[in-house]
Amino acid sequence: MTDRKPSSNWTVLSWMPTVVMAVVAGVDVVAGPGVGLLPLVSLGPAFSGLIGGWRRTAGTGVAALLLCVGLGFYNGQFDESRGFAALGSVAGVTGVGIAAAVMRSRREAELASVRSIAEVAQRVLLRPVPLTAGPLQAAVSYTSAVAEARIGGDLYEVVASPHGIRVIVGDVQGKGLAAVETAAVVLGAFREAAHDEPDLVGLGERLERSVARELEGEKFVTAILAEIGARHEVVFLNYGHPAPMVVRRDGAVDFPQPPAHALPLGLGAHGGEDPKSYRVDFAPGEQLLLYTDGVTEARNEDGHFYPVGERAHLLKDPDAHRALETLRADLAQHAGGPPHDDAAMLLLRYHGHEEGKSAPIT
Repeated sequence: MTDRKPSSNWTVLSWMPTVVMAVVAGVDVVAGPGVGLLPLVSLGPAFSGLIGGWRRTAGTGVAALLLCVGLGFYNGQFDESRGFAALGSVAGVTGVGIAAAVMRSRREAELASVRSIAEVAQRVLLRPVPLTAGPLQAAVSYTSAVAEARIGGDLYEVVASPHGIRVIVGDVQGKGLAAVETAAVVLGAFREAAHDEPDLVGLGERLERSVARELEGEKFVTAILAEIGARHEVVFLNYGHPAPMVVRRDGAVDFPQPPAHALPLGLGAHGGEDPKSYRVDFAPGEQLLLYTDGVTEARNEDGHFYPVGERAHLLKDPDAHRALETLRADLAQHAGGPPHDDAAMLLLRYHGHEEGKSAPIT
């Protein structure tokens, strides 16, 4: 996480108390005592209480009181009650500003503490995928639809199991904390079952039981499971999820469809066809992109969906992470604004056990 430099807007706000008091003082000197601008000096500590700490607010209040005293004597306003009323106004606003600054500082400290705890929880839930797993190189991109959030309702995981490299990418119904809770249930079940279940269909059935047991009502999770073993192929199991994208060595793009369109995880009790695994050729030098519908359903200003298949050429960079970042940046440019849905992408490159160097990506 990198430190953020103060924005130009914040710099302007930080100077606002001083500017306001200087303007009031200048106008008061020019206009004379008849205008009655002296109480407006209290705007300085008022602004300072909104944007600064209590020490800065107190310092601004002391400066405002001194300025008020100087202008009061200059205008001869201490011969009447107006001068003392202005002093009282400045002192009162300064006190309120200090109290507001203290309360805001406490809330910011509590928010920072909660945010740090949330970041740890997020790292536990969506752990970084391994850079390499067997013959594969992996890279992941996640964009949450919730401002300031690192995770949401999309999920992914890569597990090197005794039965091969097993992968899940899923999309939880809904958003916010409820979706994060559901994602935690799915990922926990997958991480355990990926090591225990020898068959991908058995792994999917175990996930279905776990999700159906934990979720309430009509909640569901679309997901795609993948398994890459010793053979040059990948086995898929699709639970109502967008089809994966396979980029061949010659740049051709495939979207392999499942033989049966199963219901999402959590809806198995409603009937429908059971998911059937299907195999797709996946050889060294080829790429596999798994993603959620936040990618394919991102619209531009003309209402057109993001054409992920037409953007496969953006994945040519020899470094998988840079290639996926290029694709993510193109997706953001297509959407032209904040995402309306979580968008996760997991890129897998097959380099082969026997190859010392990466196979060329065309």
